[in-house]
Amino acid sequence: MKLPDDPVILELLPEFVDTWITDIDTQFKELMESKNSDEMYRMGHTLKGSCFQFGLDDVAQLGIQLMGHARNQDWEAAEELEIKIRTSFDDVKSFLQTKGIM
Repeated sequence: MKLPDDPVILELLPEFVDTWITDIDTQFKELMESKNSDEMYRMGHTLKGSCFQFGLDDVAQLGIQLMGHARNQDWEAAEELEIKIRTSFDDVKSFLQTKGIM
């Protein structure tokens, strides 16, 4: 994993990761229960854009997949992504901890 070169982005990265972990643990589950495809699409879109800005390209790609699943109302596939997204953020957090950033 490559850390962002921008010191401001690097400083914000730990809070960004923690916020997304919380959002996945709460909002994602709520959206799955309500089957709200518009809001799930929005979450995927936000995940994509914000992760690209923070240099988390692999997680951003999961956001793109989530957008497609929401658009198609493929809730089974979206649910499978929850674990991948959460695990990806956990991996980023562990990496940041090993680098002494978090």
